[in-house]
Amino acid sequence: MSDAVEAYWAVAREACGLSGDVPQAWSFGSTPEMADRLLALVLAGVKTAGASQLWDYDASGDPLPQVGDLSVVLDGGAEPQALLRTTDVRVVPFDEVDAEHARLEGEGDLTLDYWRRVHEWFWTTYPEHDRGFSPSMPVVLERFEVLFTR
Repeated sequence: MSDAVEAYWAVAREACGLSGDVPQAWSFGSTPEMADRLLALVLAGVKTAGASQLWDYDASGDPLPQVGDLSVVLDGGAEPQALLRTTDVRVVPFDEVDAEHARLEGEGDLTLDYWRRVHEWFWTTYPEHDRGFSPSMPVVLERFEVLFTR
């Protein structure tokens, strides 16, 4: 845990009337540019949801997000920029992700077709597992709210 994340959590915790240990810190995407672009959508209020592969959680051993979880989102330079709270989590097959979720992710033209194209590309390009891509693979759909920004 970086000193910057700990300091950010201290300020956010006080501002939001929260308690507890420093939440997990992470960034969107797999490159600094993706992290900054997707974070900008969150900060603009356009992106209120995300998706990840269940198989990546299996491979990394990371726990699945739970409703109420807090997380500190980092920018492309690994600096904390936002505190999020998870408001909903569902696991569905890739080919059953719906248009509403695609719209809530706030990317591209907000369509399900765009969402499917981009996520298939991303999960084929940056997998943390060795199972490949499948239209029936399980996808973790997460909704969140911004509690605090820098």
